[in-house]
Formats: sequence, structure tokens, C-alpha cells
Amino acid sequence: MAGLTDETPKKSLSDAELKMQAIAQYEATGNKSEAKPDNKFPTEIVELPSKGLLYPKDNPLHQGQLEMKYMTAKEEDILTTQSYIKQGVVLDKLFRSLIIGNGKGEKVNYNDLLVGDKNAVMIAARVLGYGKDYKVTVTNPSGNKQEETLDLTSFDDKEFDTSLITPGENRFEFTLPASKRVVTYKILSHKDNEAIDREVKSLRKIKDGYGSKQLTTRLIHCITSVDGDDKPGTIRNFVKNDLLAIDSRALRDQMKKYNPDVDLNIELYDDETGEPFEVSLPIDVNFFWPSVWLQARSALTNLWFSISW
Repeated sequence: MAGLTDETPKKSLSDAELKMQAIAQYEATGNKSEAKPDNKFPTEIVELPSKGLLYPKDNPLHQGQLEMKYMTAKEEDILTTQSYIKQGVVLDKLFRSLIIGNGKGEKVNYNDLLVGDKNAVMIAARVLGYGKDYKVTVTNPSGNKQEETLDLTSFDDKEFDTSLITPGENRFEFTLPASKRVVTYKILSHKDNEAIDREVKSLRKIKDGYGSKQLTTRLIHCITSVDGDDKPGTIRNFVKNDLLAIDSRALRDQMKKYNPDVDLNIELYDDETGEPFEVSLPIDVNFFWPSVWLQARSALTNLWFSISW
């Protein structure tokens, strides 16, 4: 130790003295990383499209951000786990592993994440794992394929009117244009999507000749009341028997309009004409790791991140 020589009498230090000595040495080095002491890997703060406004005020996600760590070999193991791929849960497993908390020292419940906020997690996971450059092949308006390298850090959040939101409440009201009935609805979370998927799979097993009922099932889980009645049976009966097609479309358009999300549209230029055209971010087998996804192409049909009607 500094300050001790052969002539200096040596004495035993107490635990408290050793602790104070260690703290002094740590502070003297100037090694004051922003990372938490128990976090061995560098992290980044990811801002959520919802700004946290739709989460209850006592929910850690109300802070409007997540802390995510950089991808390691552990996460690559997750991406190669065939059972996860077959079950269609591989990306959720990946995201759960990468999320540290809300950046304020609080753990978050992954099931609470809104669908649009999960899109931000997806983009961040790809950047933290394999960098911001993403090579894609798109078909331009001339009918030809062209290669592009997209900067994944350039995607902005969709604009939405925060004046329509009561902070801490995931609740919106809408008067249906044709029937004039008043419904309230919520923006779906990961937990809601899992419940919808389970119900749709059960309906497919019945094989009643009416398809998967994906649309009506999603509406049943989105709508929280009809004319002030919030009983599940009332909502289910309304969607199945009383909801007019024109009102259904208007309600879905309303939900899209006010759903916080990442704007995954990007403007490119036709190699042939030079004219601009817009495409949605192509999320294919190359997005995370080609050698993995090429083996699991069929499983990708169960993976989606934005509300799709």
C-alpha cells in the first residue's frame, strides 16, 4: 500500500477501514462509470414512442425509457435455440434478455410493453447487436430490384396528439360514425397480443369455416366498453353481432392514428428514374442473423410487431 515502508509498523485493518480505503482508492482513480456496479456490459437508454404516457404512474415504464445492454454470445445462443424459433417466441426471449430496466434502477414487466414500444425495442436490439447498417433488397416502382443500406438509427417515432391522452391512462373514447354508439378502447400490450394469439389458435382448431377470426378477436381485446358497459360479454356480443363494417373500419383507423409507434416507413429513390418512393422497413430473415433466420423462415410468420389490420 502507498505510504507503507519496511520501517513502518504494520497493523491489521478492520473491515470498516478496508472498506473506506477501497472507496478512497476507487474515487482517486476517477473510474466513475455511469453503468451500475452489477452491470458488466455497456448499456444504452432507449426512448419509448409512447413517452411512457399510457402506463400507470406507478409503473416503471411510465418513465418513458428503457435501459438495454449490448448483445453478447448469450443472446446469440437465444437466437439459435430451435425450440424458441419453433414456438415463435425467440425475439421475445431476446428482448427480455437485453432489457435491464427503465434506466432509473427499476425493473420493468416485459408483458406491459405496448406494441409500438416493442418496435423501438426491436430496432434498438438490432443496433446493439449488429450495428446500425441494415442491407436490404427492395422492388422499386420501375419493377426492378435494388439494394439499399438503411441506417436503423434514422427512424423517428410517429407523431401523435398527446393532448388526447390523460397521463397514466391507456383509455380512448370514440363515437362510431354510423351507429353513433360510444366505445372506449386501449392500445394493446405484449400481454394482450399473447392472449389474442392463444384465442386465435384455439379458434383455428375448431375449424368452423369462418377463418381465423383475427380481426374480431383483436377488436374484442381492444374495446374496453360499449355505451358505458364494460362487461366482457357485452363487448364480445357487440363485436360479433352489432358492429357495422363501416364503424369497424373507422374504429381501426382511429386506433392507428393515435397509436404511439416507430415510423417504419422510409423514402428511397428509384435507381432507374431517380424518383422517390416509400416502403416499409423490410423485416426479413436477415434482420438479426441470416444464418439463424434462414433455418427458421417458416417460424417468422408468427412474429410481428405492429398492429396490422
